[in-house]
Amino acid sequence: MARPRRLLFISNGYGEDSVGAEIIKRLPADLVAEAYPTLGPGKAYDGICPVVGPRAQLASEGSRVARGTLTKDIATGGLGTLLPGIAFMRQARNAYDHVVVIGDFIGVAGCWLAGISGITYLDVYKTGYGRPYAGIEAAIIRRTCRRVFNRSQQLADTLVARGVDAVAAGNVMMDTITAGDYAAGVRRSRLRAVTLLPGSRDQTAANFAIQAAALRLIPDDERPDIFLALAGAVTLEQLASASGLRVDGDRLTGDLLVHTARGAMRNMVEASDLVLSQAGTATIQALGLGVPAITFTRRTDRMKRFLEENRLFGGARLLSSDEPAELAGVVRTLLRDPKELQRLGEIGRARIGGPGVIDAIIAAISAP
Repeated sequence: MARPRRLLFISNGYGEDSVGAEIIKRLPADLVAEAYPTLGPGKAYDGICPVVGPRAQLASEGSRVARGTLTKDIATGGLGTLLPGIAFMRQARNAYDHVVVIGDFIGVAGCWLAGISGITYLDVYKTGYGRPYAGIEAAIIRRTCRRVFNRSQQLADTLVARGVDAVAAGNVMMDTITAGDYAAGVRRSRLRAVTLLPGSRDQTAANFAIQAAALRLIPDDERPDIFLALAGAVTLEQLASASGLRVDGDRLTGDLLVHTARGAMRNMVEASDLVLSQAGTATIQALGLGVPAITFTRRTDRMKRFLEENRLFGGARLLSSDEPAELAGVVRTLLRDPKELQRLGEIGRARIGGPGVIDAIIAAISAP
């Protein structure tokens, strides 16, 4: 019998890891996959496939939302994480039959530096509403990639003009939303419901504390049911400590009741009217499910990044400051207006695009 084909999935962040894990779950049996999550522990792959390669721990955890994160990463030894990664990829280039990169351009650049070519690249980062591919990026993609899956036809057309096999056949994020055996609907007791997506990086507990403080300011007769989708390595104990709540089984209790679960984001969002989100990939997925979002920003954030994203989102995501009173006001205004919730939800669904591309991705990965 012929040996199974071996695949290596390279991803660079919790959202990208979760996309990779969901694709691997659906691969045909004659493909064997291993994952190289370049940033963090790669918990999304737990129980899905082996994790290989050196772990990089950057001060920013890969997020470029705040100003000065690149400088901080370099100052705290970030460049030292590159060489072990490139060395691993050079050793691995002959060990796998095919390589899949999920994330931004850095994974493709790493393959190029390691001498790996013929890869499948899922660019889940560029939206087509911000900076296009630079000339050097497009040249490296052409040399390194067998096929590219973009989120917008504009980006795909840019690469096709340079001789790259690129397509925009749908949004793979919408094919890979985590769902589990979690009945969010039976936990509903109030007129409205919100899902909290506080993120997966080092600011997660602080983000949740601000979201909880805002919800406390909403009068009890208007307060929605609250769901919390856990991501990354954050624990309930960390969230409870930051917010002044208590852990009670799979809930946080006190002056708020928060229902929590891991791996059941779709269940929660589909049972909600609104999401409060500091996440990246999960925000996009929630908007694609037709549920509008509110994100708060800090004074240290790069507002250009948020504004570029909102050009894609078309108003389906609202921005607030990190002052709980302002955030609470935006939440109350939206929850009082079901027609506006519906309007924004329809915009988000149309702008993000639907599922369906995962079959084309698996076909491309499976081809010898």
